[in-house]
Amino acid sequence: MSRARIVLWLSLTLRSARSFSRARFMEGQPQGPPNPAAMENGTEPCGEERPPEVQETTVTEGAAKIVFPSANEVFYNPVQEFNRDLTCAVITEFARIQLGAKGIQIKVPGEKDVQKVVVDLSEQEEDKAELKEGANLAPGDQPRTAAVRDICEEGLRVLEGLAASGLRSIRFALEVPGLRSVVANDASARAVDLMHRNVQLNDVAHLVQPSQADARMLMYQHQKASERFDVIDLDPYGSPAPFLDAAVQAVSEGGLLCVTCTDMAVLAGNSGETCYSKYGAMALKSRACHEMALRIVLHSLDLHANCYQRFVVPLLSISADFYVRVFVRVFTGQAKVKASASKQALVFQCVGCGAFHLQRLGKASGASGGRVKFSAACGPPVAPECEHCGQRHQLGGPMWAEPLHDLDFVGRVLEAVSAHPGRFHTAERIRGVLSVVAEELLDVPLYYTLDQLSSTIHCSTPSLLQLRSALLHAGFRVSLSHACKNAVKTDAPSSALWDIMRCWEKECPVKRERLSETSPAFRILSVEPRYGHGTDTAAHRHGK
Repeated sequence: MSRARIVLWLSLTLRSARSFSRARFMEGQPQGPPNPAAMENGTEPCGEERPPEVQETTVTEGAAKIVFPSANEVFYNPVQEFNRDLTCAVITEFARIQLGAKGIQIKVPGEKDVQKVVVDLSEQEEDKAELKEGANLAPGDQPRTAAVRDICEEGLRVLEGLAASGLRSIRFALEVPGLRSVVANDASARAVDLMHRNVQLNDVAHLVQPSQADARMLMYQHQKASERFDVIDLDPYGSPAPFLDAAVQAVSEGGLLCVTCTDMAVLAGNSGETCYSKYGAMALKSRACHEMALRIVLHSLDLHANCYQRFVVPLLSISADFYVRVFVRVFTGQAKVKASASKQALVFQCVGCGAFHLQRLGKASGASGGRVKFSAACGPPVAPECEHCGQRHQLGGPMWAEPLHDLDFVGRVLEAVSAHPGRFHTAERIRGVLSVVAEELLDVPLYYTLDQLSSTIHCSTPSLLQLRSALLHAGFRVSLSHACKNAVKTDAPSSALWDIMRCWEKECPVKRERLSETSPAFRILSVEPRYGHGTDTAAHRHGK
């Protein structure tokens, strides 16, 4: 049989098979006149109603229930539940502080003793006296209260700039008391339609107002002091950089700005030039990259705020999963803005051993009459070559060099979550993270890691307890970091850290003949410890 005949025979056979299959498929299908609209949309008629074109998924999170298209998971990310739970907890405590100053008590579901909340809110003696008087009032004269789902006329105005399905805004309305209104905004018409459905589904239309607009334009339209939002939440897909300028202008005096950054590859040093274009800082590849990312974001926020004589005060800064999240308050004050330069620092990081040194951009010093004098800082803090390994330094930053957290506020949130752990699905994780945050050294930027120190000199890795004990025994402060499980934050200079590692190496010797004479390990180990009388004893005490 010729090749042409074979091809013809195969094509006829396949055509017959397709016709037979189509006929079998049509058997049992409802017959009737074709529906042009249905045929155009690729669906078949079924009685008088068509099946839904898009399958939907219903999700319950916290007190909210939302629907979103099953094929478009961009509307819901389950990993971000921790982010949303933490945000609800933070805004609740922020509302407690703000409304407490107005004599309004918030009623959080699950909290048993409202009077205890009143005591916690008092920060000044006169406030305490007023609150004690309020506690003894007659039943008809009880202090004003604010509950979830209810509109509080003196409450917080909240904006979620990039709301998608509206889940976060709906959870605010259902779980955070003391709210006046919540604007759930998105530029997508499909997202806004979905928000309207979810708002009706959760019966919060009186609190949550869906909005379709460019988030930047919406915030620029609320620059007037009387129209600003008390809370602005930005959780974009990627970098929030395009929205920061508008956000620092649209938040009220002392208001709360909540920002998420998911572009961790940029912030962690994989593309320093891109980081500079977005955040005005060079990121370095470092074991402390997650904390450096937080500090770069805070630097960018403060820099944007300074343009309008405003400045930021961090309440809580978290690195978790694939993102960083910061909660800052924004204030106005020309005198305080002058101090912003002294709050930023450049980072000199050795490319060989990883030792780092910070160089403040500005200097604040006391002057006569109790005044503060600001001037340029002097530097650099390092020589051209690293004092430990002889390698060169990389320059990163500027970054925020002040505390990442307000420990009083962190304590409030931690206490509230611990008192009612059933309020959030991720309560246990929130408690764990905040417990570590509460013990971090606030005045020590960045950290070292155990594997970084040991791999540099090619020795076995000491335990966290051993290194921590050696540092404490040498008279230094030390803490963990929530951003990295094997991190060590300490006020010890890098020279003391390498002395401790030299002492540890004596317990677990490295074969020197395998080391290159120009390697960081060889140069570090060729120096005898200067603090050996204390650190080697501590290391040995907790050794093998």
